[in-house]
Amino acid sequence: MTTAAAIETKPAFAFDDEWRRFGNWLLTWVVMTNIGFVALWFVGAPPRFFDIVVAGFVGLIVKRFPFWLRYISFAGFMVWTVLKFVGGLFSLTMSSLLYSIQFFLELKPENSVEYIGVGVVILLILGLAFKVIRRDQNFANPWMILGGAAAFLSLAALDIQMGKDMRGHYFRSAPEGAVFGSASSKSGFIAGTDGKRHLMLVIVESLGVPKDNAEMNRLLFAHYKESAAVGARYDVSQGTTPFYNSTTAGEVRELCGRWGDYYDLLDKKDAGCLPAQLAKKGYATEAVHSFVGSFFKREEWYPNIGFEKRSFASDLKGQGARPCGGVFPGACDRDVVKILGEKLRAAKQPTFLYWLTLNSHLPVPPGLNLNVDKCARVSPKLAEEFPQICRQFAIWNDIDVAMVREITAKDFPDTDILIVGDHMPPFFDKHQRTQFDPETVPWLYLRRKDNSGAQ
Repeated sequence: MTTAAAIETKPAFAFDDEWRRFGNWLLTWVVMTNIGFVALWFVGAPPRFFDIVVAGFVGLIVKRFPFWLRYISFAGFMVWTVLKFVGGLFSLTMSSLLYSIQFFLELKPENSVEYIGVGVVILLILGLAFKVIRRDQNFANPWMILGGAAAFLSLAALDIQMGKDMRGHYFRSAPEGAVFGSASSKSGFIAGTDGKRHLMLVIVESLGVPKDNAEMNRLLFAHYKESAAVGARYDVSQGTTPFYNSTTAGEVRELCGRWGDYYDLLDKKDAGCLPAQLAKKGYATEAVHSFVGSFFKREEWYPNIGFEKRSFASDLKGQGARPCGGVFPGACDRDVVKILGEKLRAAKQPTFLYWLTLNSHLPVPPGLNLNVDKCARVSPKLAEEFPQICRQFAIWNDIDVAMVREITAKDFPDTDILIVGDHMPPFFDKHQRTQFDPETVPWLYLRRKDNSGAQ
């Protein structure tokens, strides 16, 4: 009687055991690999449908492996998908992102609450997975295998649906045959290289084109357009130009007149880039950046495109700029403007001066001498509705105020000035990110009027 009962209950017990294994697998490879990202659907995030499918297939392959192989597979996937996610936010390819890891020690992620929070969540998931993956996951029922595939494929399809209104905001690489455009060429800035006046190009970190936001449109370049002194001294024009990828690609766009990045400039010179061309015409050329020169190896490739002199954060601080903090701590942009003016006043020959700003790089935290804590001084409306954008506009406001004061001073030498964004602000929050055009950046050209008196 006992033997018969055991025989009758054995299949039911085995089936229950299969469900337990399937549940352990589902928890690991569908839930835990994606839960942190799914929680961001309503906040904003790059698409991950491919990552979700990869996680599911990896889970099906390794479910029969020993614990340590399954955990290494899980941890490896999490590292890969997080890196890919970050690359999507900042429009970096995976190869570019991996190459950039070598510069991580230059950053201060602990200055950002957002980065700290993400780090804690990842560690919690890895810790929980260490416990869950120890459980048996090797289910063999073919219907359950189909059910597992249906689960991660359905989640991938849902990810596509949830992100449909954000298409075009992430992974922006120049497609084959993309028509080239830059502010340097569109504005007429390059055409003004006649040796009769200085030239200054300013690339502003994360300066994007407002989209359907009247308040942001009002604020963009307002100090230049509303200043009578600027209008008296300069012909003012503005427009937009397409962008792809991240900051260094924006530099190559404006300085070298092509889509691409800096990697091929590390080992060879490019005589076709603007500073090299201007040097041949007798211009002195200098690049200024408010961060360290080792970051993205700018101290190495700037000379290869024609910059005879370079000034980075330590140089600028030595010349009077105060330190500003953030994830990218360096010189305060609002202080650098005066240094640029001093360089041009001291110039003995026509000069091309290039400045890449820093402080508006996201995330922009409060405090740390960034002067963003009371951004309502710039716009009460933005402070209430878009606090992160408000902090960026506070930084741009300080730069613009300093620039207007400097370039309208009586002793400021004749200079044509082009100001342009590198890429749209890569806000994590969809509410903030969608306030900017995902394809273009703005430019403002201030061309010195002929025979105009200083105001």
